[in-house]
Amino acid sequence: MNVQPIKKRTRDPSATRNSILEAASSLFAQQGADSVSVSAVANLAGVNRGTAYQHFPSREDLIAATIEWISIRMFRAVYGDREDATERRVDGEAVPETMHRLSLFAMENSDLCRSWLLQILASENPVADPFWKEFQGSLEIFAKTELAQDSIDSEAMSVLVLSGLFLWPVWVRSHAKTDEERHDLAVRMTRELLRFSLFGSMNPEAFPDIVRRLKEPLSNSQSAARKI
Repeated sequence: MNVQPIKKRTRDPSATRNSILEAASSLFAQQGADSVSVSAVANLAGVNRGTAYQHFPSREDLIAATIEWISIRMFRAVYGDREDATERRVDGEAVPETMHRLSLFAMENSDLCRSWLLQILASENPVADPFWKEFQGSLEIFAKTELAQDSIDSEAMSVLVLSGLFLWPVWVRSHAKTDEERHDLAVRMTRELLRFSLFGSMNPEAFPDIVRRLKEPLSNSQSAARKI
């Protein structure tokens, strides 16, 4: 009788790392960065602490990798593969679809998006984040084209748009909605963001003084009693 040797289970470090990051992102979304520890994440991922520490030697390493993992996931959902993104940066026709994809992602991952944004806003170097770099970078490049209005502040605009997108699911209680309802809510937000970008909420002819101020260089506006 021939006894077949027991096959050793092959290890897949990449799959293990992804499992750890998925667990970390779940804790991160539900309870914030303070809840993320190597031990807690290892327990949730079903791996031993030693294995987790091999991939992430410290809590700081794990948190940084988790934020990047979330950012890349969001990047792919909105822009696709990273190597193709630069072709989309100045394409005005892609704006509605890009905003809609981001609205849908926020609807399906509201806790994750808000936790990510809070970390980015508190970061000393937000442009190191893949998604923020692409999102603000797209606005910055667009602002320099003839398609845009004058003197757009891409950094301030990025915070306004992302904050609105990521807080909207809280207001409409997206977690209690059906897939179809969440889709419709994402459409509503996309439409208003496009309206906000294209028209704003004020009739320029009725507010000539504000139009004048917005056309002034930022340094002039700051010196004018910081009215805007």
